[in-house]
Amino acid sequence: MTPQAASPTELASWRELLTGLEALGVRLLKDDFPNDPVGRNEAFRHLTEQLLCWLEWSIGYGDASAPAFQRQNDLVTPWGGPNADNVYRHARVSPRHRYRIRGRMNSCEEFALAIREGFRHTERPATLAELTASDIGIGRGDDFELLLGGAGSEPNRVPLPEGAIMCSIREYYFDWQPREPATFTIECLDGESTERPSFAESIHEALDLTERSLVYWNDYLRDARIKQDDNSFGTRIDVPRGLQLSQFAFCFYDLGPGEALVVESDLPDARYWSLQLYGMHFFRAFDVGRITSLNHRQATVGADRRLHFVLADRDPGVPNWLDTMNCRVALLNFRYFWGSTLPTLETRVVPFDSVRAALPVATRVIDPTTREQELHARRDHLAWRFRT
Repeated sequence: MTPQAASPTELASWRELLTGLEALGVRLLKDDFPNDPVGRNEAFRHLTEQLLCWLEWSIGYGDASAPAFQRQNDLVTPWGGPNADNVYRHARVSPRHRYRIRGRMNSCEEFALAIREGFRHTERPATLAELTASDIGIGRGDDFELLLGGAGSEPNRVPLPEGAIMCSIREYYFDWQPREPATFTIECLDGESTERPSFAESIHEALDLTERSLVYWNDYLRDARIKQDDNSFGTRIDVPRGLQLSQFAFCFYDLGPGEALVVESDLPDARYWSLQLYGMHFFRAFDVGRITSLNHRQATVGADRRLHFVLADRDPGVPNWLDTMNCRVALLNFRYFWGSTLPTLETRVVPFDSVRAALPVATRVIDPTTREQELHARRDHLAWRFRT
């Protein structure tokens, strides 16, 4: 197509996309972004992931009168500390419409639905309404129907307050089994598709969301680390833009060659908790196909009725090993949902060869065959959950 054959507005938008991408690449070279070779490579990879995510959201999922759920923040488009136990889905909505969500839980045990003003890295990220599956008695294997907006006080009806632009769903998988994951569909109950944004609007939004995500999460982890000491958990992390049911604690670790981090705790009283590893740049999760996360169903309780975890780049042959994947400096995130007070998590840096001596005497041995079975089970589940 020659320039003369294209609409001036569309061509201008296409040029905005190309110019914006070049500007984002230059932005990643500034001093507030990673400047080591590994970090810089990760930054440009993440830019590509974010562009894929937000172009799809803005171009393919832009019409609130004809919505569909986009799966994002997954194995392909990670951002902002994705939980290894979740699937994230988002659909456009508007207070001007009414919607019906239908689905089947299959192997999913819980979901949290949130009506939001925007994504967490945007100017208006507030959660306006929340509902969980367990709130209204939905459990594993159940079929369900939810209503968004409109009049009524049914337990499965969720309001759409002014300012709402999206419905977000987080599916929870506690037992990582190779079984059918949940399904969700959404339909608008009143009106034809009339709100599809222009190409120019979609391109502008996608570039804006991409830049905001890169800057926000880069700054977020850098600023969080400054507020606490390495190799220990800080105080509760306040997440004013997140779900009300959630609490977090961070441990930024810095391990030398041949060192491991031992983490110990009393059993939390929450319905759900987990420990998960993340890189220092952009809050990107480590490879969840490896043992980089453990939740309340997966972790082994010690003979002393306490929890003992080991972070190391080699398998120490003990339960609750978290694989640091040869990343010396990174983040261990503790999630604590549907609970009261965060437990105290104690940490010690020990020589790798002294890991077993640092644990209770009765700690069992995990042989290579058992560890390989654990890894295989994780990968089998992920293949089902994400259809990979």
